[in-house]
Amino acid sequence: MNTRLTPEQLGQLVAEVERLSQRREAELDRQQVEGILQELSLPTDLLDEALMQLQRQNALAVQQRRNRWFVGGAIAIFIGAVATISFSTVQHKTTLNRIQVYGDRLTLSNNKAVEVRAIDNQNSPKLFYQVTLQNAPVGQKLTLSCNWIDSRGNIAHQNRWTTRQIDRQVWNTHCRYQVHPGTITGNWKVRMFLGDRPLDDATFTVK
Repeated sequence: MNTRLTPEQLGQLVAEVERLSQRREAELDRQQVEGILQELSLPTDLLDEALMQLQRQNALAVQQRRNRWFVGGAIAIFIGAVATISFSTVQHKTTLNRIQVYGDRLTLSNNKAVEVRAIDNQNSPKLFYQVTLQNAPVGQKLTLSCNWIDSRGNIAHQNRWTTRQIDRQVWNTHCRYQVHPGTITGNWKVRMFLGDRPLDDATFTVK
């Protein structure tokens, strides 16, 4: 072997050889171990079994260290995942909280440009509650709902829907309700929700 070493490498090599030499001197061969057992009045025939037990204990200690590393790594991954989910949840909630209502109006299906405040149930009109949102999250979908509340305070009808993927911050959406001749007369209210958060509402009269 023709190995060329730098002075620094030579120093490291000498230190390593010295360490191995000291380790060899510190190790005992079988005959020396048996001699020590005899001096301690211990049975030498148990030496092989004791060596096997020692090897098992060393192997168990190594496995336990590996398990601790594994468990520690799993815990670290779990904590990281929880932190990521928590951050995403907070960020998503913040995004939803920024959504506001720019405008709303109640119209009929045959004329969505004219706002109405009173309707005749004998005509069986179909009502549209149109809402314009601002700060809508581009690239996401929203889960919305409407409660149509009659003059007695009861929910007469509910709409639930998910928007298509939003492509602009100002976003129009709507819900609807079919009035019929048996519909209770009086002052009604329609209220739109984003999840469980009320966005806006409108009142109207059924005659």
